[in-house]
Amino acid sequence: MFENRQVVVGDVRSPVLVGGPRDASPTEAVVFVHGNPGGGADWLSLMAPVSEFAQVIAPDMPGFAGAEKRADQDYTVAGYARHLDGVITAFGLERVHLVAHDFGGPWALTWAADHPEKVASITLVNTGVLLDYRWHRLARVWRLPLVGELFQRGATPRLIRSLLRHDNPGLDRRWVAQLGAYLRPWGTKRAVLRLYRSTSVSSMPPLAAALRRHDFPCLVVWGTADVYLPTNQADGQREPFPSAQIHKIPGAGHWVWLEEPDRVAHHVLPHLRSQVGATPPALA
Repeated sequence: MFENRQVVVGDVRSPVLVGGPRDASPTEAVVFVHGNPGGGADWLSLMAPVSEFAQVIAPDMPGFAGAEKRADQDYTVAGYARHLDGVITAFGLERVHLVAHDFGGPWALTWAADHPEKVASITLVNTGVLLDYRWHRLARVWRLPLVGELFQRGATPRLIRSLLRHDNPGLDRRWVAQLGAYLRPWGTKRAVLRLYRSTSVSSMPPLAAALRRHDFPCLVVWGTADVYLPTNQADGQREPFPSAQIHKIPGAGHWVWLEEPDRVAHHVLPHLRSQVGATPPALA
C-alpha cells in the first residue's frame, strides 16, 4: 500500500509516493528519481517488491506529472538537485539509496556529489554520468531557440505517441499513452526546453571526478536498444563508479524496467537487499 503525500520545497509543491514496512528505519529509504518524461508512479513495479524490506519514496519532480509547473521555477540540473535535497530533508533521511533513470540520473548524482555522507547506494537505469555524449535528435531540437518552441507548440498528443512508439517499440501501448500524457501540458514542455538548454555535457567530467573519490556501491542496468543513450554509456559508468556492477538487457529500450520488469528486478532487488541496513563504509 502506497501513500501519496504533498511536499513543498521552497515554494514548489511535489506529490511524493511513499511506502514500506512499518518497522523500516525512518531515516533510511530508497529514493526513486524519474526523468523526462516521467513521474514517481512509473516506478511502482519496482517500488512494490522493494517496499517489502525498505522505505520507498518517489517524488514527481518540478515541471513533470503532478508537480508544479510554474514559469518562475528553476529547471536546471542544480535546481532539480536542490529540490531533491528538499524532499530528502523533509523526510528526515540520513541514508539514501538512489534509483534513477534518464535525466533523474544527473539530478540525483549532482545531489550525491554534494551530500556524499548521505549516500548509501546508487542504482542507475539507462542513465548516469554521460561522458563523451552527443545529444540525441530530440534533444538537439529542444536545445535550439525558437525551433524548440515551434516543435513543442506543434507536438500534438498523436505526434508524441507516434515518436515514442517509433523509438520504443518494446513499450506497452498503455505506457506509450502515459508517457505521452506527461508531455502534454505546456508547463512540462517549457520545463523540458529550459532543462535541456541549461545543461552542458561539459559538466559531466567534474561530476565524474567528484563521485569517483567515493566509489559508492553502484548497480547499472541498461537496455541495449536505447536510441537516446547508447549502450557504451553503461560501461562508461566505471569512470565515476569504479566498482560498479553492470548488467545489460539485450533488445530492451530506454524504459527498460517497464519493458522487462522481471529481468530488471532480478538485478535490482538483490543489490538493494544487500545495501539496505548495511554498515556504511567510511567516506574517502
